[in-house]
Amino acid sequence: MASPKELAIETRKLSLWYGTFQALFDVDLRVKQGRITSLIGPSGCGKSTFLRAVNRINERLGYVRTTGSVEVLGHDIYAEDVELLRVRKQIGMVFQRPNPLPISIRDNVLFGYRIHLPKGERVPRNRQDEIVESALQSVLLWDTVKNRLKRRATGLSLEEQQKLCIARLLPVKPAVLLMDEPCSALDPEATRVIEELIWELRGEYTILIVTHNMAQARRASDECVFMLMGKVIEHGDTGEMFVTPQHRETADYIEGRYG
Repeated sequence: MASPKELAIETRKLSLWYGTFQALFDVDLRVKQGRITSLIGPSGCGKSTFLRAVNRINERLGYVRTTGSVEVLGHDIYAEDVELLRVRKQIGMVFQRPNPLPISIRDNVLFGYRIHLPKGERVPRNRQDEIVESALQSVLLWDTVKNRLKRRATGLSLEEQQKLCIARLLPVKPAVLLMDEPCSALDPEATRVIEELIWELRGEYTILIVTHNMAQARRASDECVFMLMGKVIEHGDTGEMFVTPQHRETADYIEGRYG
């Protein structure tokens, strides 16, 4: 079992309701730093809800209620004195479909960085250029777009847009990247490229990824969590879980008997 210092995320008795409907039930989960953990399970099992609870994005819905605790790097992000802006800086999120802003590629990369700058602070142009290049290099996009940084980001291919959305997170130096089916809108070749990128980011970032693709979960994660009806049924090494699952429900899902 990982020690507290090795954990990026730890939830204790995390429960969540949408109005009167309970979507999560006493979820206890420990996610190790610097590793890729996939969340699998049938539609409606709570995977995306859990992901959104980890960066408090569910709070935008006034009818959501949450109990229990979520700690990121040892700090309870639901504590009363925690600033939501700081949570979002520490925990980046990538959605199912790329959502670049309708501004230039360069300004997309700098968008979050500028929001988190102390009030009144100005960053020299050459420093901004370094930030943009570094972020785009990290997501293997620099060589493709370096000569068209002033063009609107919405003109990029879906694969390039998703890379850009990941690049947009990096300048604020998050500890955790949450990815909610980041390849679901992509073709097989683009999916392969994004999976390779995720492995490139592994180690420097802790990555928690939701996927319905069993092959992707097996290829692109160190550990795997199987959820069913708002509960964690099994959590372990990905290779071991797919070969020798410990619970019948996990085996049935992996083998395609439901889902």
